[in-house]
Amino acid sequence: MNQTGPKETWASRLGVILAVMGSAVGLGNFLRFPGLAAQYDGGAFMIPYFIALLLLGLPIAWVEWAMGRYGGARGYNSSPGIYRAIWKHRAAPYAGVLAMVIPVVIYMYYVYIEAWCLAYACRYLFDAWEKFGNDPAQYREYFRQFAGVYGNGQALSTEGEGLLGSGIFFLIICFVANFVLIYRGLTKGIEWFCKWAMPALIVCALIVLVRVLTLGTPDPAKPDQNVLNGLGYMWNPNTPRIGFWESLSNPQMWLEAAGQIFFSLSVGFGIIITYASYLRRNDDIALSSLTAVSGNEFCEVALGGLIAVPAAFVFLGPEVLQQLNSTFELGFVTLPNVFGQMYGGHLVGFLFFFLLFLAAITSSLSMLQPAIALLEEGLGLGRKASVALLGFITAVGSAFVVYFSENLLALDTLDFWIGTFAIYLLATFQVVLFGWILGIERGMEELRRGAEIRVPSFVKYIIKYVSPLYLLVIFGFWCYREFFDPEKAVRLRQIRENLIVQLSVGLIVIVTILFFLLIAQSVKRWRAAELRQQEKTP
Repeated sequence: MNQTGPKETWASRLGVILAVMGSAVGLGNFLRFPGLAAQYDGGAFMIPYFIALLLLGLPIAWVEWAMGRYGGARGYNSSPGIYRAIWKHRAAPYAGVLAMVIPVVIYMYYVYIEAWCLAYACRYLFDAWEKFGNDPAQYREYFRQFAGVYGNGQALSTEGEGLLGSGIFFLIICFVANFVLIYRGLTKGIEWFCKWAMPALIVCALIVLVRVLTLGTPDPAKPDQNVLNGLGYMWNPNTPRIGFWESLSNPQMWLEAAGQIFFSLSVGFGIIITYASYLRRNDDIALSSLTAVSGNEFCEVALGGLIAVPAAFVFLGPEVLQQLNSTFELGFVTLPNVFGQMYGGHLVGFLFFFLLFLAAITSSLSMLQPAIALLEEGLGLGRKASVALLGFITAVGSAFVVYFSENLLALDTLDFWIGTFAIYLLATFQVVLFGWILGIERGMEELRRGAEIRVPSFVKYIIKYVSPLYLLVIFGFWCYREFFDPEKAVRLRQIRENLIVQLSVGLIVIVTILFFLLIAQSVKRWRAAELRQQEKTP
């Protein structure tokens, strides 16, 4: 048992639900999800999406909440400590290295995209988009210049735009805001911010949604491009290009749907397990987890999906949606073009990118807490020292992403190996740890203690058998596509041939080694404390 015990607890049940929702509701809800739905013709994509939600998302969320509270009751708030409390094996805490590396590395590039959202919101606030009119080429060119796509170091230039065109300026604002809030602690920082940010986010989204749903048919010359058809594109289970069953037979769509569930719900990130560790022993986790998952899905499906896809459909047509090259293109190129053609688009654009900024910062805050927990309980550092050390580590990583901006290759490499590959590994480990090592009966007992809803008995079979099998099958197909398919496998070749990719992978390795060493030091400290406790026990 950890000798210090948990240093903080959540001030209210609403606070922890909103904090977990905040960690989940982010850019994935309002950019990544609509982009995938558009790419896979909307309605067809929703079927593997909801199947993944029921068989992976909600069960793994329950797993992480239960394991987190279990470890918290035994004095641990960090994933290495919680794994050690569950699995009495010397390797257990070192398995937690992924739960440290994933949120920290994701934060390094996520906070930069967060800064883009704030910059775009400010441009709408000061009407800096007016000169672009309805020319999509200008919006695309501006984003590429702003993000530094054309060359390394280019993102450091403002190209005559002043502070509004400086990604670094907005990155510094976001960085400072994140670390001020995390420094204030769990209750006064994270919980306080999420209590007002999440309602503000939903209000902004509802205003934008009302405007989108009242667009009608803006161009009478194109009567098919109307709101109803835009909603149909999003929800009807048919596809304009290929047959419905042929679409469902596409394994890549199932892979993308599962990955979106992970990214959207923040499962496999090592975040929820840390948040849940600050709960009291008999606090409800079954209903709280379900509420957080439901709130995230409302923001993703009912808000994110109904804003971006129908709006783009109405003004630009289905052809543009089907040709999107990336999530960034939908959010930072296509939608500004849409807002430029929309009556009241100036206000709508500001509200949309401001809600993106709120969604991003509630998520980025959560990414810092797992490492803070390890530094505090494992190394005995105070809050101030922990925040300073983590700030230095993440600042170096963010500077790396900003400088190596050509084709966003550094960002893409970190996102692939950490934001996709590592998340699959951690999610699989955690569901096996819960169902087979802690034991499904003990795990379900933990989940049901203090529960305000009845968790059905069949859930334990899903967690123990279905979820691991689903993960392994999906992960197997994904690995084949990314590493062995001769037409698509480029990642390993990139490591051999591209210096930026090599440096990006090297950054991941360095951060992993650093946290491995920090965990090793923490284990020594925990063992010494346990020996002292045993000596005191008669």
